[in-house]
Amino acid sequence: MDDAIDAVDEIIGQWALARPGVDVSPTGVIGRVTRASRLLDRAAREFLAEHGLEAWEFDVLATLRRAENVRMCMKDLSAAAMVSPGALTNRIDHLLDRGLVDRWPAPGNRRMTFVGLTDEGRRVADDVLERHAANEARLLSGLSTGDRDTLAALLRKLLLSLGDTPALSCTPGDAAGDATGNAAASGTGAGASGVTRGSATR
Repeated sequence: MDDAIDAVDEIIGQWALARPGVDVSPTGVIGRVTRASRLLDRAAREFLAEHGLEAWEFDVLATLRRAENVRMCMKDLSAAAMVSPGALTNRIDHLLDRGLVDRWPAPGNRRMTFVGLTDEGRRVADDVLERHAANEARLLSGLSTGDRDTLAALLRKLLLSLGDTPALSCTPGDAAGDATGNAAASGTGAGASGVTRGSATR
């Protein structure tokens, strides 16, 4: 298995012949990360489609589900989803139409908007989460537990070197809001039970 050749090996070999003076060794990492991302993303999209969700829909639902108090301000949600505020607004509008999220202005700060799951949004997120995690484990079945731990550590090191760190903008007071007032105003019941913000699983 260690002697197997993948598509990136072929690309590097072709460059060695076409431009032998250029060091393309970084392609060994970047090319594989890119190709793996595309393959994993495609598999995740196919899985989620079977459960009636677009990948981005589950991304938003999962991000809100693991957030403290099951709510986030739009700015933090935009950063977590790695999409522009304009694109996020369109996505939230879509999820509002589906009855999966609700949004409301922050108490005392009308310029800040919170987003939270509705009861149906929480149900959908919880219903898909366990099966989604099992599907991700299946996709990584070619690696041992040790391989996965090593790869995760190396990718964490790479991401940190590229500046990918959590950047939450809402203040603790803003994020907490009025647990009973917000839930009642939005009709979501979002304040009923919160979860600790966890890993960035999809």
